[in-house]
Amino acid sequence: MVIEQPVTDTELMMTEAVADDALLPVLLPIVGTEAVVDGADAARLDEVRGLLAAIRRLEGIVEEETVALTTGQKIDFDDFSARKSRSMLEFVRLMRARMHLGGEVEVTEQIQRLREKLERNRSVLEMHYDAVREVAGIIVKAIKEAESDGTYTGRAAQDGK
Repeated sequence: MVIEQPVTDTELMMTEAVADDALLPVLLPIVGTEAVVDGADAARLDEVRGLLAAIRRLEGIVEEETVALTTGQKIDFDDFSARKSRSMLEFVRLMRARMHLGGEVEVTEQIQRLREKLERNRSVLEMHYDAVREVAGIIVKAIKEAESDGTYTGRAAQDGK
């Protein structure tokens, strides 16, 4: 059994298309293959966008806290801690669910920037904590000295002998 292919005159089609200002024939994808790939690409792109948005939110919170600490603004540590915790939880959950996105260049670059900002934030927080501890130590020492009447220290210790 032989199936005959219809013969079309492409030259005639082109001439008619130009004459009628119609679009030239194009190759259409086979339905069911490329459409699925495009859908998968679109879903992957949405996943990447969602992950990047979560990273940027976390990055914004960390940067906001770092700026507040370095400029001496009054800061609500409980608020920042809660916001960072929620944002970090969101980021971790998204990363676990979308581990396959870890190889995306944009995601990798954004995570690296986040890591750098987190390190800077940690450093500033540590410096702030050290300063608070030092001030607290000075205050505790001053209170102890003010409350002491010298009863238990002995006269020789007070005179430096």
